[in-house]
Amino acid sequence: RIALHQEHHGAAAWLVTSMPCSREQVLDRMRRFCMALPEVTETVTFGHPTFKAGKKTFAVLDKYKGEYAIAFKAGIMDQVLLTEDTRFYVTPYVGKHGWTSLRLDSEFHWHELEPWLLAAYRSVALKRMLLELDSGEKSFQEP
Repeated sequence: RIALHQEHHGAAAWLVTSMPCSREQVLDRMRRFCMALPEVTETVTFGHPTFKAGKKTFAVLDKYKGEYAIAFKAGIMDQVLLTEDTRFYVTPYVGKHGWTSLRLDSEFHWHELEPWLLAAYRSVALKRMLLELDSGEKSFQEP
C-alpha cells in the first residue's frame, strides 16, 4: 500500500507499509546498508548498536522505554515533517539537534528509511568520505 511519494536529498522515498521486522532482522539490514558507506564503523554506545562516519554518529538502533527504534540524525525541518507521522518521534535527549526515531513496532518499508540514513551519513561525513561515496570508488549499493 503506497501512502506517500516524496523526493528527498535527490533520492526517491516511497512510503510503503510492510510487516514489522524483528530486532535482529532490522540490525542486519541496517548493518548491511550503513557498512557499505565509506569509513563507517559500528560500535556499541550505552548498549546500543551505533553507526559512525569517522568519529560522528549518524544512526543508532535504540531502545527507549521498552520500545525499539532506529534513531538517525536529521535536520530540524526534516524532523518536523517526519514527526507529523506517528511512527516517528523526536529522539529523547538529542532530539533538539534534529535526531529523529522510527518505531520498529510500526510498519515501514526499507526504501522509506534508507534515504534518511544516507542523508544522516552525509550530514556528518567528512569531505573525503563524501568524495569517495560520490565518485563510486567504494561501491555503494542498497541492500
